[in-house]
Amino acid sequence: MLGVIPESEARQYVLDRCPPLPAVAVPLEDATWLVLAEEVVAGEDVPPFANSAVDGYAVRAADVAAAPVELDVIDEVAAGAASAMTVGEGQAIRIMTGAPMPAGADAAVMVEDTERLDGGSRVRIARGVEAGAAVRGVGDDVHAGTRLFVPGDVVTPAVAGVLASVNCRTVSAVRPATVAVLSTGDELIDDGSPLQPGQIRESNKTMLLGAVAEAGCRVVDHGVVRDDEAALEATLRRAADTCDAIVTSGGVSMGDYDVVKAVLSRIADMRWMQIAIKPAKPFAFGLLTASDGRRVPVFGLPGNPVSSLVSFELFARPALRQMMGHPTIDRPVVRAVVDEPIRRRPDGKTHYVRVRGAFAADGRVHVRSVGGQGSHQLAATAAANGLAVVADGDGVDASGEVPVILLSVV
Repeated sequence: MLGVIPESEARQYVLDRCPPLPAVAVPLEDATWLVLAEEVVAGEDVPPFANSAVDGYAVRAADVAAAPVELDVIDEVAAGAASAMTVGEGQAIRIMTGAPMPAGADAAVMVEDTERLDGGSRVRIARGVEAGAAVRGVGDDVHAGTRLFVPGDVVTPAVAGVLASVNCRTVSAVRPATVAVLSTGDELIDDGSPLQPGQIRESNKTMLLGAVAEAGCRVVDHGVVRDDEAALEATLRRAADTCDAIVTSGGVSMGDYDVVKAVLSRIADMRWMQIAIKPAKPFAFGLLTASDGRRVPVFGLPGNPVSSLVSFELFARPALRQMMGHPTIDRPVVRAVVDEPIRRRPDGKTHYVRVRGAFAADGRVHVRSVGGQGSHQLAATAAANGLAVVADGDGVDASGEVPVILLSVV
């Protein structure tokens, strides 16, 4: 295959030119799903005081060792309040979950093991507890000075909750990439008007807007650009000045006479590739210099919709994730069982077969082809939740194994 390069070479070429974006100070409320650029050390204990883990009664363990016993109830304390009373011999304080343990008490008894007496002035404790029972100690979750997170950690919702619990109001994180998405071609119609001969409905841009957003980027829709070199150049330069990366679809095949090639070849440092994969063999990548001197990555995806989606998954998505500092830039891969044969012919390429997979009774992921595998058959591809990586050869027999890139939860 003259001029065809390995997938690994194309991938490395792209990744080498998409370094992480600068870190910025981000308010905690905006930090979820970003990647930390600096370690976070707890400045406070969590919890900051000993508190009850149950609704019930704060007691002295020694007083309930011979349960059942009856105790005098000298106070009541709710979460957000504190009691000024000290629990003495034969006494208890009614307490709610999260409320501070009162002085003198060393355990809590859950309400299910108690019975209120005399209108609540006394309580019968049905079961004894040991000292420390149902008590959350100071720093039981986090001690001040503990290193909680390191650079490269993703601020998941749970991580954000931990940061809030230690009063970390701002974090240093890699900012999300702002990505321009556009399609080109006089044949594309996106206004709902009746199709004229030779016209087709725009779909790639709509698809890629969602794919870029799902990758964690901020998306800017630059619309459909007509086949006019001046208009396309103006759009690309405006995108480079306002965005961190540009994703286009169409006009990257060998031999195409297209304004995309004409313009990008003139204004950007582009590499037009033919890659040993199917679909998505044609792919372009380059750097366009913005007015402020930044070198903005440009991903030129094929015009066929399935090829556009597959090339985005294999090359653009990992690069964008790398730009945002993610330590894991690729989707998970599983060894799946093929429930029906996947046939192909040797052609020197790796085939990415669109499959639908699910866990079976044997605890493994089983997959089947979604049907039409043409690079134009987006409707069939829409049913896929994985890409089966089928090596050069004759395919995979039923009950055989194949690596599958998971596009969504199976």
